[in-house]
Amino acid sequence: MENLLSHEPKSNVTGVQTVGFIKVASTNDLKPGEMKGIEVQGKEICLTNVNGSFYAIGNRCTHAGCMLTDGTLNGSNIKCSCHFSVFNVQTGAIVKGPAAEPEPSYQVKLENDQVLINV
Repeated sequence: MENLLSHEPKSNVTGVQTVGFIKVASTNDLKPGEMKGIEVQGKEICLTNVNGSFYAIGNRCTHAGCMLTDGTLNGSNIKCSCHFSVFNVQTGAIVKGPAAEPEPSYQVKLENDQVLINV
């Protein structure tokens, strides 16, 4: 997982903050249908590209704490690889249990070719 705000950068992407939003990626970093785990301000986040639209939800399954980025992304739903809970990446809502709590959802905006989220 990429830690965007650590003292030791782990990639070429740095955490640039602009009025509550933090740059987390370039639009070129994720092709449609791809996802990426990132860490921003101590929060583990799953960043997804669904048909050119970017979404950010928590990256730890609310059922057993498994990483959602280890699962599969199918359209706007992500399936956890541990117990197969399914979450909507646009809202964090539970599509299928056993998870009983939704994922936190983070506001995403694009500026030029940059993806920014508000945590």
